Amino acid sequence: MMLSHLIAITLAYGLDRLFGDPKGIPHPVIGMGKLISYLEKVWNQGGGRIVKGGFMAVLVIGICFFSSFVMVEQLFDWNHYAAIGLEAVLIWTTIAEKGLRQAAMEVYRPLKKGDLPRARKYLSYIVGRDTDHLEEPQIVRGTVETVAENISDGVTAPLFYALIGGAPLAIAYRAINTCDSMVGYRNERFKDFGFVSAKLDDLFNLIPSRLTAFVMILFSSFSIKEKQKLFQELPVQARRHPSPNSGWGEAATALLLGVQLGGINYYFGEKSERPKIGKALRSPAAYHIEQVNHLLAITVWMWMLLLWLGGIGIELAITWSESN
Repeated sequence: MMLSHLIAITLAYGLDRLFGDPKGIPHPVIGMGKLISYLEKVWNQGGGRIVKGGFMAVLVIGICFFSSFVMVEQLFDWNHYAAIGLEAVLIWTTIAEKGLRQAAMEVYRPLKKGDLPRARKYLSYIVGRDTDHLEEPQIVRGTVETVAENISDGVTAPLFYALIGGAPLAIAYRAINTCDSMVGYRNERFKDFGFVSAKLDDLFNLIPSRLTAFVMILFSSFSIKEKQKLFQELPVQARRHPSPNSGWGEAATALLLGVQLGGINYYFGEKSERPKIGKALRSPAAYHIEQVNHLLAITVWMWMLLLWLGGIGIELAITWSESN
């Protein structure tokens, strides 16, 4: 079974590299979003909102997991290769490496030409902050932060769960992530209803986010001594982020690129100041977008290699234990 998961993961990664976000097929995330939106409108009112929000999260995650589990298992009973193909397609819908790289390059290209208005426009598609008056360093910072935060959420974490539990667990992870992105806010409307969704997202990203940051530094081009210093600094910088998990990818990126992330942003004209992460060895410039994309690619390649090594190791251990 582990080998089947590994083949499906590799095919899914290849599909994403070739085609990016799947077009022309029903996308599970769209279905998740519609279900979450409907349940939120119905249940996010009156008392007991934490309980109702928790039930909403469990219901959405359960539907996503068990529906994909039944489809895959039934197909395995019929044809092993067809089941691997279905798993590959389902896992493909949970990852977005190519889309993440393309979104960053959409900002980079006009920025490289000095076309700040166009760069601001494309940045506004991938961040929630106000972008109308940002200069190049702030535009670059927003782009780099987006890629850094999503290396784990958008690529390595779903692949991690795909190795453990195949497509059903990868789909369940994406459902958790989608619940959090839609209702996991601390504002008046969602602070109670989205409480469980936010906590589940924190829990399921705990391990992948830290492993991802570790891999980012481990396979960088820095010397062993420099890597040791970066590993020592990594948790210190990561803890500055308000999120218990997102800070790990940002901290690793900031340390590797030598730029400082975080700081002042504006949302609908309101000032928001976030703790700064990393050391300002150099000012953010357009080339840092290319560098973070390269960092994304290297990290995912090494992640795939480690998944194969880990998966084969687990398979051999299971085989050995069964034979004794």
